Amino acid sequence: MTEQEYAQCARRFLVDSDREFAAGERQQASEKLYGAANEALTAIAVQRGWKHRTHRDMKNASQRLSEECGDPFLVGGFAIAEKFHKNFFHDEMEDYEIEIDRPAVHEYVNRVLALMAG
Repeated sequence: MTEQEYAQCARRFLVDSDREFAAGERQQASEKLYGAANEALTAIAVQRGWKHRTHRDMKNASQRLSEECGDPFLVGGFAIAEKFHKNFFHDEMEDYEIEIDRPAVHEYVNRVLALMAG
């Protein structure tokens, strides 16, 4: 896939996640929300020629992007998204955590995608 296709997938996953949360499908919505963050970061990694095949690669890419931009939220936002990945498997997030953390993941995705060159 191209970086633009990854970016488009990230945007679609955000919409799908919102719809699934509204329908009460917490686990599927959680995985889509994490997927949106992962796809956005993958778009940047592909564009910059960074490794992006493993979870470790993605964590390293988030750190690298954060350092490149001088923005610690680019590490923290991915860490928040990872909570939703875990929630997909264990459904252990409380409602208040979801309500607090969902907007942060949306913000993360939008900020990462805004960093894509041309």
